[in-house]
Amino acid sequence: MPNPMIHPTAVISETAILGSDVQVGPYCIIGAGARIGAGCRLEPHAIIREGCEVGEGCLIDSFVVIGGEAQMRVPDPTAAGGQVVVGARTIFREGVTVHRPARAGGSTVIGNDCFFMANTHIAHDCQVSDWVTMANGAMLGGHVHVAPYAFVGGGAGVHQFVRLGENAMVAGNAAISYDVPPFSVAADRNDIVGLNLVGLRRRGFSSEVMADLKRCFRAVYHGSGNVREEAAKAVADTALGVTAQGQTFLGFFAGGHRGFGHKRRGRRSTDVDGADS
Repeated sequence: MPNPMIHPTAVISETAILGSDVQVGPYCIIGAGARIGAGCRLEPHAIIREGCEVGEGCLIDSFVVIGGEAQMRVPDPTAAGGQVVVGARTIFREGVTVHRPARAGGSTVIGNDCFFMANTHIAHDCQVSDWVTMANGAMLGGHVHVAPYAFVGGGAGVHQFVRLGENAMVAGNAAISYDVPPFSVAADRNDIVGLNLVGLRRRGFSSEVMADLKRCFRAVYHGSGNVREEAAKAVADTALGVTAQGQTFLGFFAGGHRGFGHKRRGRRSTDVDGADS
């Protein structure tokens, strides 16, 4: 089994654990108790802080910092006991930052096969699922939950405690402070502009799924009342949510604490025609 390939200028704690075939470039730093999975590659100046776990086959590009302290004016002195866990085959391009949880016993978790482009930021206590993509300069506040296959456009900012649903797309430079439903497109300031139909097609969903999601979207966002109430009524309608994806869309409105993005008004909306992801 190949041994790790470590540049002589790298600084690695004696208690760090490196899997087979790990490549550690010049001036990298790996902290105490960190665990780096087999086949990972750390480019020059990458930093993995104390206690972090990185799954197999990840790319940690130059000037990435994983496990930095949560950005708080009065940090919890016990927060060092929290953990950052990264899944397998995830890519962190130049300058990405991922912060450890704000409290002891917490966790910041990133799933498998994610792609974080240059200078993206994932704050403390975020829970990011598999196959999530964040474009250059996108930012997640603390405690954000991101479901699988979500996409966050370049320069977009997501407020703390927000949920981004499965296959949701956040447009570039958007400001998101409310939850974004699954399979939807959010733009500007909490505008829900339609379904992410292009992203759904790329995943190969059937025409039945697409039709069900369109019906569910219309029931919730073209109704006359509160979207949570409209979703509850739609759940009781046997003609809606006939697919697993439709049920996921409608069920999303039963949870959360931030409220939900609103249907765009006063300007052209894409309705359910969707947008490219």
